[in-house]
Amino acid sequence: MEIFKYLETYDYEQVVFCQDKKSGLKAIIAIHDTTLGPALGGTRMWTYESEEAAIEDALRLAKGMTYKNAAAGLNLGGGKTVIIGDPKKDKNEAMFRAFGRYIQGLNGRYITAEDVGTTVADMDLIHEETDFVTGISPAFGSSGNPSPVTAYGVYRGMKAAAKAAFGDDSLEGKVIAVQGVGNVAYNLCRHLHEEGAKLIVTDINKEAVQMAVEEFGAKAVDPQDIYGVECDIYAPCALGAVINDNTIPQLKAKVIAGAANNQLRETKHGDLIHEMGIVYAPDYVINAGGVINVADELYGYNRERAMKKVELIYNNIEKVIEIAKRDGIPTYRAADLMAEERIESVRTSTNTFLQNGKHILNRRR
Repeated sequence: MEIFKYLETYDYEQVVFCQDKKSGLKAIIAIHDTTLGPALGGTRMWTYESEEAAIEDALRLAKGMTYKNAAAGLNLGGGKTVIIGDPKKDKNEAMFRAFGRYIQGLNGRYITAEDVGTTVADMDLIHEETDFVTGISPAFGSSGNPSPVTAYGVYRGMKAAAKAAFGDDSLEGKVIAVQGVGNVAYNLCRHLHEEGAKLIVTDINKEAVQMAVEEFGAKAVDPQDIYGVECDIYAPCALGAVINDNTIPQLKAKVIAGAANNQLRETKHGDLIHEMGIVYAPDYVINAGGVINVADELYGYNRERAMKKVELIYNNIEKVIEIAKRDGIPTYRAADLMAEERIESVRTSTNTFLQNGKHILNRRR
């Protein structure tokens, strides 16, 4: 790939290639934008089919984190790391400690966290070499498991979306179809059940489904049937790209609000559900609870403070919907615009400050 052309086109700041022959480390750190602050984004370990595929994934994910952090109101930019390798058999202590030294060498421009293929234990090894890592063990002052916090943020965002669709934000009596019953979704189901919602759930993990049936009185359906069930809210909490040409004609929900990443297969699908009058809570806005939580570690973790920030996901979804109405655009585009406007306002004010500083220096001369 023409790497510099790609970086210029999408305005990336930096890509760092990291290797350690002895441990087998092959990592790519992509830093997209640091206008709002240091780049924060997790470290993913995956068996990529090629080095080019790994680079593309790092770049795509880094840009996504810029938008996610900006939309969440965090004073953080966007970055991401991918480590090429099989997380089940290629990990070793030396690998993550070597990687930690590379992060330390960036002197705070990039802060990492766990992601697909990495764990809290891996972050602890990175922490042996650098303080620029979050999501470490609670013994080191970390926030611990982010799933309950992410779930609470999705719950808050869902209420805001429900208010736009139904006139009030109460979920009592609403039928909510939850796709996936993993850690985040299970905690989400608990919040929904406590408010009196009626749950329909599905997952390839039958044990997780059965637990939801027993604890929350949920109705179970086969995975392929979740799209067409009669419901008020569809909550995709598993795979990405589930809003697509095949599923959209089946949807009966008035709201789409869930924890999954990259829910739209293509932007055209965001346009389609907008035309259908479905209120869509953009994924990277509604599922930002986890990153808000780990970001609080940078100030010395305080759970009460972090949860107050997560509650504001409600306000963020409201703002997205307001922008969509104001500009007559789909909510997925409104979310991008909200993030872009915040970054640009900070960039503009910074440039003005620097220019004013130059004028002052010139006058003194």
